[in-house]
Amino acid sequence: MRSYLLLLAIGLLWGSQFIFMHQAVTELPPIMVAAGRALCGSLTLGLLCLFMRLKSEHTPWRTYMLIALLDATLPFIMVAWGQQYVDSAIAAVVMGCIPFVTILMAPLLVSGEKITKGGLVSVIIGFVGVLVLFWPKLASGMNAGLLGAMAILFGASCFAIGLLMIKRFAKDHPVVVARNILISSAIQLLLAAPFVTDLSALTMPSQQAIGAVAVLGVFCTGLVYFLYMALIQKAGPTFASFSNYLVPLFGVMLGALFLGEQIQSTTGVALALILGSVALNQWAQQRRVQREAALCQAS
Repeated sequence: MRSYLLLLAIGLLWGSQFIFMHQAVTELPPIMVAAGRALCGSLTLGLLCLFMRLKSEHTPWRTYMLIALLDATLPFIMVAWGQQYVDSAIAAVVMGCIPFVTILMAPLLVSGEKITKGGLVSVIIGFVGVLVLFWPKLASGMNAGLLGAMAILFGASCFAIGLLMIKRFAKDHPVVVARNILISSAIQLLLAAPFVTDLSALTMPSQQAIGAVAVLGVFCTGLVYFLYMALIQKAGPTFASFSNYLVPLFGVMLGALFLGEQIQSTTGVALALILGSVALNQWAQQRRVQREAALCQAS
């Protein structure tokens, strides 16, 4: 039950980011919004580490820099760049490939991970749920740039590999892991910013834009990364990656609630498919654990 609650909380927090992102990117370049998120998130988790008296003890910083490059920096840049050329619905469907990459790469990077029939079927059902959710927009014949879609797919694949690297190499407390990843990502994004955007053309943003970046950093980055690290350590990277199916769903629902966007009739069907895929994945994992335990007792 705790794993399911964590999954729902992650989906809700990441799904709500679209509301604040809409306010922030109207005045700031995407890479500066990403850097601001990473900075605010790392400060939030840094204060939490001080309160809990947590320190980095087991994982070197060069490992965190590599994980951050794959898990945060490259996805931030590639998704932001790709969304200039494709619709958000196309981007969400492409991001739905994260569990595919996770489940296929897990046996190579994480000891004890296997590709099971139940896990593979659950991933396919979840991806179908994302397709159903955005089918009205996809069926309208929107033009999706090939390079934009490829960039988003590359960012999604990097994110999936970063999840697996966290599971294998990050041995610190989940709060410390999340803080160090965001610190590393903030450094990388700030270093990359002059090469991606014209900093001399930036103007002082409004208080609304600054507040949106702060909310993105504290809640939709700092807090959600901590919950994500905790879920990876508790239930594994494959189960955690299913939050990427809940994010677009919550995004659509919150957009309708706060921005007045229209909810399509397919939303209910998509919700059933997405939640069903998560339940099937967890059931398949429990069955595998029970079979392995029975074999150990028999031997």
